[in-house]
Amino acid sequence: MKVIVDNKIPYIREAIGQIADEVVYLPGGEFTADAVRDADALIVRTRTRCNRELLEGSRVKFIATATIGFDHIDTDYCHKAGIVWQNCPGCNAGSVEQYLHAVLLLLKHRKGMRLEGACLGIVGVGHVGSRVARMARALGMKVLLNDPPKADAGEEGLVDLSVLARECDVITFHTPLNRQGKYSTYHLADEHFFASLQHRPVIINTSRGEMIDTGALLAALRADTVRDAVIDTWEHEPDIDRELLQRVFLGTPHIAGYSADGKSNATRMALESLCRFFHKDIAFSIVPPDLPPMTYSSDPEEAFLQVYNPMRDSEALKQHPEEFEHLRGNYPLRRELL
Repeated sequence: MKVIVDNKIPYIREAIGQIADEVVYLPGGEFTADAVRDADALIVRTRTRCNRELLEGSRVKFIATATIGFDHIDTDYCHKAGIVWQNCPGCNAGSVEQYLHAVLLLLKHRKGMRLEGACLGIVGVGHVGSRVARMARALGMKVLLNDPPKADAGEEGLVDLSVLARECDVITFHTPLNRQGKYSTYHLADEHFFASLQHRPVIINTSRGEMIDTGALLAALRADTVRDAVIDTWEHEPDIDRELLQRVFLGTPHIAGYSADGKSNATRMALESLCRFFHKDIAFSIVPPDLPPMTYSSDPEEAFLQVYNPMRDSEALKQHPEEFEHLRGNYPLRRELL
């Protein structure tokens, strides 16, 4: 069995060496039709477009993406071609929760926002959104949930997006990217959405960059319709809008889900799906490394930000936006310890 692997997927080399006969590592953007032609399986991330152009004429039978999202996979083509694919739902939910928790603490300490009693709107109540909701309630925030597919399925406790626009002090997006159909999320936050806001909320996006119309968000920031923004996922990555980067409170290079714990979960889930498909024994373990010893503050909020503070990631990107991919691909060790 020959497997081609994105060379930025961590903690994978020893484990996959026990599974595959031949392993080739490539940068995510360098998967080509020639390179994958004789591969049996691919293990990718979001930078590899798995479509007809890449896969036609190959012997690829299985694709695992070590990510929650799968909009980089042409699922219709894979179905027609008999190629099975698997994503890793929920793999980095704890990491994104940690990012959002740190963001809320920074809004409190750097921007003077009172979290207790503030209203948080969550768009998308899957693995990540559900965890963010629990965390925010523990901080004393009022939480409103929006998820049209779940609402249509009869789930209770959900409200329309217009309610979030009317009542929320912070709105955070956690949905997949759907470009068509009833549940399209492409440019969900558009000019109309920003015009409907009534509390000058902080806007947070850690889902997909195309969820937000960049021009509309910039106009809302200029007009003070939006108080501030925290953007981790951007339209046109890695060629992000430099004006938006400099205007936002925090701008990070698509790393909200990049804790070592989230990465190890994704790697483990991708390899387990590979083993199940090819009927291989699951006889490996994926364990992230420990952080160096340190002394933590006795204040719980300060200690939390000692473990992870996204301000560092934001400052690095604002200073060198041209290094978006380098910062993302060479992300330092981060753990979910508190």
